[in-house]
Amino acid sequence: MDSPDAYYDSLEIRDPKDRRREQGRALSRQIAHARNKAPAFAESLRDVDPDAITSRNALAALPVTRKSELIARQQERPPFGGLNATAVADLARVFASPGPIYEPQAAGEDFWRLARAFYAAGFRAGDLVHNSFSYHLTPGGWMLDNGARALGCPVFPAGVGNTEQQAEAVAHLRPAGFAGTPDYLKAILDKADELGLATGSLTKALVSGGPLFPKLRQEYADRGVEVLQCYATADAGLIAYETGAAGGGANPGMVVDEGLILEIVRPGTDDPVPDGEVGEVVVTLLAPDYPLIRFSTGDLSAVLDGGSPCGRTNMRIKGWMGRADQTAKVKGMFVHPEQVARVVERHPEVAKARLVVSREGDQDAMTLQCETSVSESRLAEKVAETLQSVCKMRGTVKLVEPGSLPNDGKVIDDRREV
Repeated sequence: MDSPDAYYDSLEIRDPKDRRREQGRALSRQIAHARNKAPAFAESLRDVDPDAITSRNALAALPVTRKSELIARQQERPPFGGLNATAVADLARVFASPGPIYEPQAAGEDFWRLARAFYAAGFRAGDLVHNSFSYHLTPGGWMLDNGARALGCPVFPAGVGNTEQQAEAVAHLRPAGFAGTPDYLKAILDKADELGLATGSLTKALVSGGPLFPKLRQEYADRGVEVLQCYATADAGLIAYETGAAGGGANPGMVVDEGLILEIVRPGTDDPVPDGEVGEVVVTLLAPDYPLIRFSTGDLSAVLDGGSPCGRTNMRIKGWMGRADQTAKVKGMFVHPEQVARVVERHPEVAKARLVVSREGDQDAMTLQCETSVSESRLAEKVAETLQSVCKMRGTVKLVEPGSLPNDGKVIDDRREV
């Protein structure tokens, strides 16, 4: 294990049993708080005994709230769909993300908990941070700004665009690190090269909001910039973050933040999947102002086995692996992952299923691939009848061997060419 100053705080290196026990107590308090203070949770958790919800297993019995529902919820009950426990008058800021989906920022330091990710990326108090996330409407710029400031780092609020001016600012201000999307740092460095400007002060970066491809990470390393990424959303704040490997680069996977409990569920359901299987990222926040309980981000990921080589002991995930919303329009009708889940529920012989949507001639076609160890001749016919009943259209059923479907989180695989 690294020296104590390698970690943001002692929470990161807790014994996993201590973490489960302490988060279990915090979870029970949060359930009670959300039920008492947030109108939407007062309704959905009305019959829940907070004292009984002290573990991830108990949490799994509660309903999932999906990000895809927020627009309708917020229209029915503005501004936040009744999910906030702190009144608007007592907030620090309010933001609007595409949708529109509105998000709160409560008063206080590091509301989105990004300081932890900055620390893991090598930032320390006094490092000037060049922050190129947007400060306009959406909370991205403020999220990273607040995290850096909580760590004691001054921030240059560069925002987006004006690449030439940003390159000039890097040469003049000599920031120690960069925060922004993975590709925009390259745009700034390339522009500086074009203008003959020095950028050697930049030695570290924390990026998010898009994929950091291995080739680009290596290009940055070749230029003397160690780049790590974090997974964060406007609703939940920091979810997970990369840690630096001993020889440079990143350790495998992302370590889950200490301020939430993370689950991976089968897309379209509320049911956790086995560790290692790809599914929807569901988080329960442990902070009071926006107490999201079993909130699905709509993103896909999977739990990684074992602990991180860096010594942090929390769960690791593979990082962002795509979107879970796989709704498809077939023969003019929408088919949802939830419908596929209902078909599977009615047939215990089926362990897992994937609906393949394709074209046969000039028509849409559906084939439900079902993993099963049962060889009953009538099973495919029975499942096909259920598929038609649930989806209101016919499809064929193909029985396949257990473990033969890809582990990629797909419930609906739309193979039609656009």
